[in-house]
Amino acid sequence: MTSHLELLAILTSAVLIVWLFRKLQLPAILAYLVAGVLVGEHGLGLAQEHVDYEHFAELGIVFLLFTLGLEFSLPKLVAMRHLVITVGSLQVAISLALFMLVAMFFGQTFAASITIGGILALSSTAIVIRQLSESGGMKKKSGQLSVAVLLFQDVAVVPLLIVIPLLAQGGDSSFMLALLFALIKGVFVVSVLMLAGKWLLPRLFNLVAQVRTDELFVLTTLLVTLVASALTQWFGLSMALGAFLAGMMLGESQYKHQLEADIRPYRDILLGLFFVTVGMKLNIGVVFSSPLIIISLLVCFMVVKVLVIVLLAKRAGESSKDAWAAGIMLAQMGEFGFVLIALASQVEILPATTASILLGTGVLSMAITPYMISHARAWGVWLSREEQIDTQGLDHLPNSSSLSDHVIICGFGRIGQTVSRFLKQESIDFVAIDIDPLRTTKAREAGENVLFGSSRQSELLHAAQLSKAKLVVIAFGEDKQSLDVIQKVRSLAPDVPILVRTRNDDQLDELHAAGANEVVPESLEGSLMLVSQVLSLTGVPFSRIIRRVQRERKNHYNHLHGFFQGEHTDMSPDAIDRIEFAHAIILTNNSFANGKSISSLKLDERRVIVVALRRDDIETETPDGDTILQAQDTLIVRGKPRRVERAERFVQEGH
Repeated sequence: MTSHLELLAILTSAVLIVWLFRKLQLPAILAYLVAGVLVGEHGLGLAQEHVDYEHFAELGIVFLLFTLGLEFSLPKLVAMRHLVITVGSLQVAISLALFMLVAMFFGQTFAASITIGGILALSSTAIVIRQLSESGGMKKKSGQLSVAVLLFQDVAVVPLLIVIPLLAQGGDSSFMLALLFALIKGVFVVSVLMLAGKWLLPRLFNLVAQVRTDELFVLTTLLVTLVASALTQWFGLSMALGAFLAGMMLGESQYKHQLEADIRPYRDILLGLFFVTVGMKLNIGVVFSSPLIIISLLVCFMVVKVLVIVLLAKRAGESSKDAWAAGIMLAQMGEFGFVLIALASQVEILPATTASILLGTGVLSMAITPYMISHARAWGVWLSREEQIDTQGLDHLPNSSSLSDHVIICGFGRIGQTVSRFLKQESIDFVAIDIDPLRTTKAREAGENVLFGSSRQSELLHAAQLSKAKLVVIAFGEDKQSLDVIQKVRSLAPDVPILVRTRNDDQLDELHAAGANEVVPESLEGSLMLVSQVLSLTGVPFSRIIRRVQRERKNHYNHLHGFFQGEHTDMSPDAIDRIEFAHAIILTNNSFANGKSISSLKLDERRVIVVALRRDDIETETPDGDTILQAQDTLIVRGKPRRVERAERFVQEGH
């Protein structure tokens, strides 16, 4: 089979399996590994000559380490130094030592044992951080504890990348000499790269940014990454080490977010190819012939990691439930485990059978990780055997409560409690619903009408007498939860008004579409309050300020949407689908829109809004649709970046 047909087989299987795994909400890393197994020599044998792909796959590791360096925050490391040192460093050291001793007991060589210890001691930064971000767990203590451990594990990858190639040389004395020499070279290379990062790279990227060419910016990023990798390789160290240092140098720069957005497509494709090549090496026959060994290894190493983290976290003064939750979250093998397996196989430290068993174990541990993370806190509470708060009777109001025309407050945190205090001053009854048992108990003891549970439960909304309520206030600030509550309230009470608090205007339209009558974005309300103060201090009458603010709210903060793009604007794929840009379209003598009315262009059908028209240095806000456009007019529009680009092309070219 020719090489291009092999590549076609790899890409086809990768696309189909990644799509299927994302539908099942499983990590994409697993999908690439399964795709590799499927097309590899131990699967269907569609791509047997995979040597050529490994060179590209190595670049995937280089870009992975570069983005890891970008995301690696030295200030965060310093801020969390207590947990990083007392829990993170000891977790890696103790886990590595324990796994190394067990591997030696089972007859592995010293070099293979150290490698196995390093592989099993690390956890998956990509999966854990993503799951915590999506669930809001980063703000919880168990999430912060997990991040602290992952921070040190990211640092620990670097010496492992240096040590594993040296282990292949053998001999205790030669190994110690080689390690000492590698450390000296490492210190020298790190010093050179850090000096370059401080003095040279900021000036280089400033020059590139002034040209304002995206292609040049991407090329410069790729060049810096590969030069740093080549430098460390030239000194006999890992390419990945140079990439990590390059990312770390640029991580504190003003271009961090743009660099991350630029490099991501290359990283994801090449990293996917790396995991496919790792999957190709997985001997599925060994996995199926040794299920007991793999399951025993899986259970044992995960239990050991959990217990080590729990003991260290408790010793550092963390609560028992947070310690257990963090341990459960970090029990799996990480993506760097696969990187180390590939490196160890390349330098022939790990036997092929051992590598396949480790790969199979890693795949299984990562497959169950999303489930474990979503239940980590609940299991942590159960395992800690902490005395539970008695929530008996907190899911319904006292029998004496008879309510009508009251307000239901979903979420009784600081915002919900502030709303309740103003309602009490106006003698308006309210019922609050909150998921925190301690807060609910304290509020009930103070005589407040608060129910314990999720606002998404029909029983609780009925207990809050939703059918008699005159308003529902959703005070979470979490858009996904708010959307669920809106849909549940609308299914039970189609006519009750719903007011939603949200942090910004990212999902304003979705919340309105789901059934919210009013949405109050904190960031925009803060802007309105600031504007009110500015206008007041500049002498504008108070009545006019009130009218302007009310009109802005009535028009769903129309004037506060869309902003002009800047150098530091987050242009990542996640952000670009949420943000709206303001953009000035200057009509030239040959523009298609010349002589046409604004309404005839039907820009609203392209989901782009005309904010203002500037003609002869006079700006008209929301110009009349019948206004005929002329050459040298400036049409100021707002909308999603891609829609604005298409609208500008239409205005200028007419197609």
